[in-house]
Amino acid sequence: MRVEISKSDSHVLKCEYAVRGEIVTLAQQLQQELLAKPGSHPFDEILYCNIGNPQSLAQQPITFFREVLALCDHPAILDRSETQGLFSADAIERAWQILDQIPGRATGAYSHSQGVKGLRDTIAAGIEARDGYPADPDDIFLTDGASPAVHMMMQLLIRSEKDGILCPIPQYPLYSASIALHGGTLVPYYLDEAAGWGLEPSELKKQLEAAKAKGISVRALVVINPGNPTGQVLSEDNQRDIVEFCKKEGLVLLADEVYQENVYVPDKKFHSFKEISRSMGFGEKDISLVSFQSVSKGYYGECGKRGGYMEVTGFSPEIREQIYKVASVNLCSNISGQILASLVMNPPKVGDESYESYSAEKDGILSSLARRAKTLEDALNSLEGVTCNKAEGAMYLFPCLHLPKKAIKAAEAAKTAPDAFYARRLLDATGIVVVPGSGFGQVHGTWHFRCTILPQEDKIPAVVSRLTEFHKGFMDEFRD
Repeated sequence: MRVEISKSDSHVLKCEYAVRGEIVTLAQQLQQELLAKPGSHPFDEILYCNIGNPQSLAQQPITFFREVLALCDHPAILDRSETQGLFSADAIERAWQILDQIPGRATGAYSHSQGVKGLRDTIAAGIEARDGYPADPDDIFLTDGASPAVHMMMQLLIRSEKDGILCPIPQYPLYSASIALHGGTLVPYYLDEAAGWGLEPSELKKQLEAAKAKGISVRALVVINPGNPTGQVLSEDNQRDIVEFCKKEGLVLLADEVYQENVYVPDKKFHSFKEISRSMGFGEKDISLVSFQSVSKGYYGECGKRGGYMEVTGFSPEIREQIYKVASVNLCSNISGQILASLVMNPPKVGDESYESYSAEKDGILSSLARRAKTLEDALNSLEGVTCNKAEGAMYLFPCLHLPKKAIKAAEAAKTAPDAFYARRLLDATGIVVVPGSGFGQVHGTWHFRCTILPQEDKIPAVVSRLTEFHKGFMDEFRD
């Protein structure tokens, strides 16, 4: 039987996801070769700087979170006397609280399709404490990480290829992939690299008008703050401009806020778009807003646990019904991820037994990430023909490569983009895995790569020296 490509299959063909793309597949092959035949390459390990996956690079989980998870998953040990000596008192107390909220105390059972009600209550209280404005647990949909929540919203917003979603360029490829999968059109707005990846409201207006002229109905605006892959933290003024623009144009604001804990500069602070819109006096009837949060990023880095949520505000009851219907098709998100999302939004407080160790772990991770970001940023800026903006937040650097004409011609001959050519050569020579900028979108004629700041601090000098040596050789080889 011959399988034909249907219309929906063509959406699959158009969909690309660069952070798990060709370079990563090649890296995995090299890793197998190193295991089978040590010494077969000029490096002894693959350094995966392609994806924000902290624990794969030896970041340790937060003890309190894991204690609570362990106790919830095996409640039989809660009543044992030796448990008091192995687990902190507040972790035991929190596990009891959470289990009391789960029907039948069964973490292996399905929950309500939006997530366990008690956990949503905890998350809503955490959002309220963060923003200073009320949050409703019924607005919260718990999901397996932020990605399914994004897919859910794209599915609801996109009716045909005539529907457009405004997306930042560079963008996290989840958005381009999701828009392609659901048959919509990505309407790009370009961040200004020369202004630290700033966002100009005039650029939003220009791209909206250009899309309308092509007969595209723009339905929503995606904002990633702090930025991925660009690492900038938006100013409050910029955020107000975005909220005003969405309100005026009747666009749904899709706020990717998964890096809200990852801010490394003293002069910037994370403010959620909900906080900004409420502070401007805009309520439920003024603006439709979806905020995404995840347990995969921040200082927790629990990617494999697949926990996250979206807070959905400013939609009519009829639309809310449709969102719930789509959520219910998936039955529910996994319970460990739900528990973690509640812990992330309600960690230990001053006076709790775990507070000091929790704070030390959190501050240790975030201060180390800030140091790593600065070391890598300085190293990249010291390379010939490379410029790199400051990493104000998130987990990435997105340096610009000013490549010699000879290198660009060699890439053309190899039928690949110049930044993919550079990334492939870097991998073959050093074992360092980065993602070509072409996978995120970039201004035509510019070339970049995305590199995480996640290798452990003791590995950073090796990354810097390998990268520096490779780059010097590359530039010498292709010098015009």
